[in-house]
Amino acid sequence: MSDQSSYTPPAVWTWDSKSGGQFANINRPIAGATHDKDLPVGQHPLQLYSLATPNGVKVTVMLEELLALGHEGAEYNAWLINIGEGDQFSSGFVEVNPNSKIPALWDRSGDKPVRVFESASILFHLAEKFGAFLPASGPERTEVMNWVFWQMGSAPYLGGGFGHFYAYAPEKWEYPINRFAMETKRQLDVLDRELAEKTFIAGENYSIADIAIWPWYGQLVLGRLYSAAEFLDVESYKNVMRWAKAIDARPAVQRGRMVNRTFGEPHTQLHERHDATDFETRTQDKLEAAAE
Repeated sequence: MSDQSSYTPPAVWTWDSKSGGQFANINRPIAGATHDKDLPVGQHPLQLYSLATPNGVKVTVMLEELLALGHEGAEYNAWLINIGEGDQFSSGFVEVNPNSKIPALWDRSGDKPVRVFESASILFHLAEKFGAFLPASGPERTEVMNWVFWQMGSAPYLGGGFGHFYAYAPEKWEYPINRFAMETKRQLDVLDRELAEKTFIAGENYSIADIAIWPWYGQLVLGRLYSAAEFLDVESYKNVMRWAKAIDARPAVQRGRMVNRTFGEPHTQLHERHDATDFETRTQDKLEAAAE
């Protein structure tokens, strides 16, 4: 193991705001709003406040899949929350999600607005609301929920663990990278073994389990997360790769990936989505061309 300085924890931890790392300027050990700002509200029943991180992509893919099935009530406004600038700490955002994490949703389709936060909760809310991508009852429903909760419990090791130390930490440390690489590969092996005998992760039907898992593990094996595909030897997980490519080819998934996206090629970025025609008229390449 490489030589690394040891650290002796103090008796009582105190916050050092200069701890370093890519997200040091927005991480803090307290909750609540840092500034007063109301959230914008559009014309549709569903108001989404998000960014195209893997957790954000789950919800925009779900909404686009619902619209593709003809559920007009799934029309939505997607407002950009720039987490690097601290938008998630505004008073309006904290009202919809006291945990200050994207994505967050106001469902204004009823008499009283309903706030929905945590990506899996939003998927479940929408699946129940529209009767789609989740079996109504029985073992099939339980299996879908098994995998949704597996993803919610596992992804922190991928994003907060492996991704942080491999891609975002101020220095490369062998121990945490090895520790979380091992766990990430174990999780990929779990998926690969399951997908050896099934088309989708919970069976033969596409479900919110796939929608929850794909933005993390599907995009990882497709080379879109942390520039780590070679390091993790993702090509060896052939069943995961087959599944990831099949979902990636779905038109609703392709649209969902674009919403609230502020990185990558300009034609893949739709910073805000307020109408289905925005995919044709308001991507960044078109907006930049119009501004010239």
